[in-house]
Amino acid sequence: MDKMQALAVIDGKKDWLDHLGDQVWDCAETAFQEFGSMKILCNALAEAGFEVAQNVGDVPTAFTGRYGSGKPVIGFLGEFDALSGLNQKACCTSKEAFQAGAPGHGCGHNNLGVGSMGAAIAVKEYLSANNLPGTVIYYGCPGEEGGSGKAFMAREGVFDELDIALTWHPGDVNCVASGSSLANYQVSYKFKGISAHAAGCPHLGRSALDAVELMNVAVNFLREHVIPEARMHYAITNSGGFSPNVVQAEAEVLYLLRAPKTPQVAEIYDRVNDIAKGAALMTSTQLETRFIKACSNVVPNNVLERLMHKNLSELPLPTYTDEEMAFAKSIRESVENLSNTLESKADKYGIEGKRLAKEHKDDIINNFVVPYVPDDTAMPGSTDVGDVSWVCPTAQVNTATWASGTPGHSWQVVAQGKSEIAHKATILAAKVMAGTAIDAILDPSIIEAAKEELNDRLDGGKYVCPIPKGVKPAAINPGK
Repeated sequence: MDKMQALAVIDGKKDWLDHLGDQVWDCAETAFQEFGSMKILCNALAEAGFEVAQNVGDVPTAFTGRYGSGKPVIGFLGEFDALSGLNQKACCTSKEAFQAGAPGHGCGHNNLGVGSMGAAIAVKEYLSANNLPGTVIYYGCPGEEGGSGKAFMAREGVFDELDIALTWHPGDVNCVASGSSLANYQVSYKFKGISAHAAGCPHLGRSALDAVELMNVAVNFLREHVIPEARMHYAITNSGGFSPNVVQAEAEVLYLLRAPKTPQVAEIYDRVNDIAKGAALMTSTQLETRFIKACSNVVPNNVLERLMHKNLSELPLPTYTDEEMAFAKSIRESVENLSNTLESKADKYGIEGKRLAKEHKDDIINNFVVPYVPDDTAMPGSTDVGDVSWVCPTAQVNTATWASGTPGHSWQVVAQGKSEIAHKATILAAKVMAGTAIDAILDPSIIEAAKEELNDRLDGGKYVCPIPKGVKPAAINPGK
């Protein structure tokens, strides 16, 4: 079996993979509650001939599918969690939920997990047909949205045996992602006070809500005195009730702190902790701090990225029917603040990127490959892929799963999750990852060069999980 025959295995399983992705879309479960989705994917891995293990890294909804033995050990990262409150009818061009308030796949993870599985299957078949040494591991990684499932797994050494890791993400362009991301900490601050009649005896009360509000005001003042790249988000998750004539005895605020490097987040975290303590002192309330999760910044690997871009550039891109184009056009027209992905990243993609942005600004689907540009700057968001990238060389591809200009974490993403556009992009991503893995298997020097680059970037540093020991995965989902 040659490389192209291995990629043809993915084509042969397209209907099966499409159905799996649709089943996960139907489940739509949030962080660390993805038991139905896990069952679907674990059964599929067993059916495909993988040895399945569950509760990996002491994370109840984490799992692996393993095949083969010996070196190299290649990992494929699959995600499958949804976002809260984004329930939406499939293939519908207007915002219309079928179960108000329920979760929805607003980041395309129903396709993400399935695409990575398709790649793992193709590489498994390639090793088997050619009687080659090597180990393929599919990682079912839960809770990427606000849970940092991979960080919990990395803390327990789940990825330590890997030589390289490959993954992808749905989006509205075909490109190989280069660059870093923002590390983050997610922390809950709960204040406890004393209730009292707000008119009759307010002097006897101690307001937990006052403490939350004072904390938030102080953090807003702090923004001037941290590095410009830092981000501090918060949501009041418990305001103490609905009665204004009662002094609120309980209140809670959830913080997400971000910066380009983990030590920078740690410094900001210490300062925010001091603010919370000060708010408790000012209001004579009690403070309870709960560390929920964290993730590391991505360490780019140009060696793997160039190889992945080569595979993306060599593969034929999908073609679309008139019906599919009409659907994408309607989705695009539904977006209120339409953005051009390339235009927003023009500085990163350079002159060629600017040319493509102008040339394709009105395209319904971005059906071209964006030039590869190595980059070390941090994107505004965060991903727990970062924790894997500290452990082994890691690369990621994006494919045009959505109509151009579709914003992430939107009802439009959910609506497109079961479309043939998404299905075709998922198959393309699977082929890119599989082709990259096979090239690395055939040329071990690629893996060695990728490892050397990682060592150079870490400059003697080692992965230290930002999540303290003893912190367990929490079923909470404020997004990423």
